[in-house]
Amino acid sequence: MKETLGFQAEVKQLLRLMIHSLYSNREIFLRELISNASDACDRLRFEAIASPALLDGGEELSIRVDYDKEAKTITVSDNGIGMTRDEVVLHLGTIARSGTREFFEKLSGDQQKDAQLIGQFGVGFYSAFIVAERVSVISRRAGVPADQAVRWESDGSGEFTVEPSERAARGTDVILHLKADDLELLSSWKLRSILIKYSDHIATPIRMPKEEWDKDRNDYRRTGEVETVNQASALWARPKGDITEQQYRDFYKHLSHDFGDALAWTHNRVEGRNEYIQLLYLPAQAPFDLWDRRHQHGLKLYVRRVFIMDDAEQLLPPYLRFVRGVVDSNDLPLNVSRELLQESRDVKAIREGCTKRILTLLEDLAQNRTDDYARFWAEFGQVLKEGVGEDIANRDRIARLLRLRTSAAADGAAGASLADYVGRMVPGQKSIFYLTAETIEAARGSPHLEIFRKKGVEVVLLTDRVDEWMVGFLTEFDGKPLQSVARGELDLEALADAAEKQEQQKVAEEFKELLERVKQALGDRVSQVRLSSRLTDSPACIVVDKDQMSANLQRLLKAAGQNVPAGAAPILELNAAHPLVQRLRTQEGRLSDWAHLLLEQAVLADGGQLDNPAAYVKRVNDLLLNAG
Repeated sequence: MKETLGFQAEVKQLLRLMIHSLYSNREIFLRELISNASDACDRLRFEAIASPALLDGGEELSIRVDYDKEAKTITVSDNGIGMTRDEVVLHLGTIARSGTREFFEKLSGDQQKDAQLIGQFGVGFYSAFIVAERVSVISRRAGVPADQAVRWESDGSGEFTVEPSERAARGTDVILHLKADDLELLSSWKLRSILIKYSDHIATPIRMPKEEWDKDRNDYRRTGEVETVNQASALWARPKGDITEQQYRDFYKHLSHDFGDALAWTHNRVEGRNEYIQLLYLPAQAPFDLWDRRHQHGLKLYVRRVFIMDDAEQLLPPYLRFVRGVVDSNDLPLNVSRELLQESRDVKAIREGCTKRILTLLEDLAQNRTDDYARFWAEFGQVLKEGVGEDIANRDRIARLLRLRTSAAADGAAGASLADYVGRMVPGQKSIFYLTAETIEAARGSPHLEIFRKKGVEVVLLTDRVDEWMVGFLTEFDGKPLQSVARGELDLEALADAAEKQEQQKVAEEFKELLERVKQALGDRVSQVRLSSRLTDSPACIVVDKDQMSANLQRLLKAAGQNVPAGAAPILELNAAHPLVQRLRTQEGRLSDWAHLLLEQAVLADGGQLDNPAAYVKRVNDLLLNAG
């Protein structure tokens, strides 16, 4: 029975965009279809480990590309795993990928920019509609009878049909009915050139009918034989000296379905107690599902050139989930499962080896290709920060790779390393000072930075959500402790001269009584009132005790719907030199209102929210009307 179904809404929008945005790079349709066919062969090879009967007849797994000038079609066939009716509807009617909404929100209408985004998102099968006015797919799942094949067909406009069909053998045929403008693709020479350009690295043989020149007909004629177009050997297994840079780049695109080039890669053969090959890539752009915890991220795992699984997340720690690549082990069993991977000592050794290779690659980028590393950091810096807490063994290496904005850098400037910060520390400075805030604007405007600007001391500004978690593990760097400028008492005595120290002691004695009165007026809204060594321009600020959760972390947890445990009230620090604080000494009847006003202003300046904004507004209005 023939069924007519509608595309998922995102597919219809994507198809329209692709036809217009990617038409200038239309050759990629063949690369994507070949890549899918190769994956189908790999999946069959893996399933046949447990069910050898799936490889009936012992036929070699391969891909065939053919064309028909009269019918105006190109056909890409494979004898891989094939699909059932439900699998066809799922894979060809929907985009089973997270980040879809974010992807469409980023589209700008600029064809060149949108083409890059579409490539970053990965479109695979849908690229066929760049050159085809109609696409037919006939597929038979391995292990099912010939009469249980399925036929899918669509012109890409909004609907597709699905109906029962027959196929003599397992596998899939993708038949492209070409548009009138793309008939030049109906040429053996043209198709071969595209295949060699984009798919020469594919390990599965790609075959085409063999043709010879016929002098009498003045044209090519088919000989009845087929020949392999690509090298048909696993690229990662070849010696590095035999692989060109372009072949490395093309293989990355095959692995990732990314239209852009990889930023860098590392290719190594490891020998010893564990023998394996690793070919690992750093993408230039982050995929849209990087932050989706439901999506599996990992490497392709092969055992002795036999494909085992996609997304083997056990081969890399989560903070390196952006890495793409292949690991081919000589030691693991062919029937290895995800559960066995978690328990295997060999996998643990591979994981450690891959982690060290990636960190070495990042260190090389940071030292020798600074522009490329800055590009990497902009895309993946927040993910790499997770490694500070997750990977104790490599924490110091990861810390040296951090690139962080500071109070000394101009807006938009590249981040500085902690080693650079330490090299710029002023004489007498013992700690690496940092401030966490929700935005870079809030951080730069924070009252907590005032004394540091006056003293010329640089402060690291941390505004990513992961930063609060990161500094809980990164307590020191090169023997220098990290200290929050918004927590505890600041130890700035080494930066103060003798006259400043003497003046601080004198002022502390003068304001002792006032501080007690302000604390009494504020009650349990504050845990302590003291004079500040941080402020030069603002009248007041709030800080938390060194052992308490920072105010910024409390706000982040509340925004995420988490219950924040009730901690100690904040500490209110007053700037004795500020006119508003000095005025407090002359206030008797209205001291409570002024004290509450200063506290509430300090909360707002710190990025917090008031429990009772209406009371704050009423208090401000009342004080303005009665000022004098």
